[in-house]
Parts: sequence; structure tokens; C-alpha cells
Amino acid sequence: MKRTLCALLLFLAACSSAPAPAPPAASSPPAARTTTAAAPVWPAPADAAAAAGEAGLVLLDTEGQVLHIHAHLDVFVNGAFVSVPAEIGIDVAAQRISPLHTHDDSGVIHVESPVMRDFTLGQFFAEWRQSLRGSAVYVGGAPYSGDPAALVLRAHQEIAVVYGQLPAGGVPKDYSFAEGL
Repeated sequence: MKRTLCALLLFLAACSSAPAPAPPAASSPPAARTTTAAAPVWPAPADAAAAAGEAGLVLLDTEGQVLHIHAHLDVFVNGAFVSVPAEIGIDVAAQRISPLHTHDDSGVIHVESPVMRDFTLGQFFAEWRQSLRGSAVYVGGAPYSGDPAALVLRAHQEIAVVYGQLPAGGVPKDYSFAEGL
């Protein structure tokens, strides 16, 4: 764990000194969503309850139904796609789930809350135990100029978080959600 944390801190320090990536060209094709050997692996935290608590969230006995939306997240590090792991915000052994979670590694963020409220990209990254520092954020393919941690997750939103250089094909502008999501 210490080795992983040290590597992540060194990586983030290197990225924070890099200039922010330029916006993608309007005619750019969608970026490939294929993990490469050069891409880092950022696993889901082993202690979902503690990670959720760090994000200001609690684990529930069942998925909430008052607010039920889905957003999509792509992450790129120096042009390489980083897979968003399954089971962020899910304690499989205890059968408990955060209102903000992933079921698989598709990048779909599930927001399933028993109360109507806003959930942010910063909360998701805190729950994943990853930093947004040194990143550029794009929503629907357009640069996001606000605080990335304060970005409110919306239904069918496509979010790309880029550390370092852009992927060769530019950032994705949209995502094809499965029927029912």
C-alpha cells in the first residue's frame, strides 16, 4: 500500500507541473477506451465504508430510489486510458452500497440515493481515493473551467478527466448508455 501511495504521489507531482492539455479539435474522433500497458491501474479501495466516509457518504442496505441517475467517466493519463474499476462504493462482503458507486469497469457512475441532493465528481474521486489535482476536466467534450471537485454529476453526462497530455483522438464527447440507464 505504501509503495502504491508513493508511486501515486510521485505521478501526481509530475502531472501537476505539466501544462493543462489544450481542448480537443472540434473534428476529433472519440478517444479509444482501451487500457494500454502504459496506463496505470487505480483499483477500488478495499475498505468501501471508510472510503465512502472520507467522501462524506455512508453505505446503505439497498440502493436508493429517490435520485437515480447515471453519468459516465473516462480517465486518461498522458494519453493512456485508465479504467474506472468495478465496486467503488460497494462493500460486497457486508452487502452494503454507497449512493455513489460503480458496478463494473465501464466508467458508468451510479447515483442512487434515498434523498434528493447533489453528488459531485470530487466525492466520487474521494471515494475512489484518487486526486483530481493536476487534471483537466471536460464535460461533453468541452473544457470545464470550474473547480473539478465541485462538478455536480448529472444524468447521462460524459466526463473526461485528463492528467498530462490528451489521448490521440481527443476526449470523448458522449457515451452510449445501455438501455434503462
